[in-house]
Amino acid sequence: MKSPIPWIGGKSQLKNKIVEAFPLDRSYDRFIDVFGGGGSVLFAKDKHAALEVYNDANSDLVNFFRCLKYHSDELRREIRYYLNSREMFFDCKDHINSRGFTDIQRAAMFFVLIKTSYGAELRSFGCNKKVLDTDDFKSLENRLSGVTIENKDYADLIKVYDRPKALFYCDPPYHTTEKHYDVKFTQADHEKLCLILHRIKGKFVLSYNDDDYIRSLYADYNITAVSRSNSLSSGSFKEVIITNF
Repeated sequence: MKSPIPWIGGKSQLKNKIVEAFPLDRSYDRFIDVFGGGGSVLFAKDKHAALEVYNDANSDLVNFFRCLKYHSDELRREIRYYLNSREMFFDCKDHINSRGFTDIQRAAMFFVLIKTSYGAELRSFGCNKKVLDTDDFKSLENRLSGVTIENKDYADLIKVYDRPKALFYCDPPYHTTEKHYDVKFTQADHEKLCLILHRIKGKFVLSYNDDDYIRSLYADYNITAVSRSNSLSSGSFKEVIITNF
């Protein structure tokens, strides 16, 4: 199953390699997607574990997935009045944080913004041919029916859900690319995340850009180099998958 939305740093091209890096299914009974983003890794399987958690610090993103889980029909009806147009893009951009709109209305505006913006960065109109397609919303609602959706800080989330049979998938903002995200993630956060993962009881799979700093930070763990095509330019983008098992 595919994610319904594009996302900066999304893992649609790497999701299969990431899932292949997971430990055997029977070795974990809870799956926690700490920096959930567009949910490509979550949606890569029909079910990862008995307990599944999607989390992100971006409240608009979390609101969209909650509305998709609980109100997919109403969300589809709201979206059907929108077109892929510059005027509607900027109307949504101006109104999404205004008072007086319901969660479903805000989720619809977010969907329009993410689908029609340039590079899924929500700031400028993309002038693309993307259709505001909602045909998969019902199947996505069913997929999310057993998923706990959180909007917590990564450190608090890991503390709450850590168990010996937990599997954390972490896809934080990549080192030196933090400016592309609305939620602040600093150099100190990269180091804090590493320290937290070093202390957990469970297992982790971590995706990052292939960067000397990141390789040094996680030198004690298993690091696998991977690459994918760069959607915003020609050539490939080098990344790493890091595990503690």
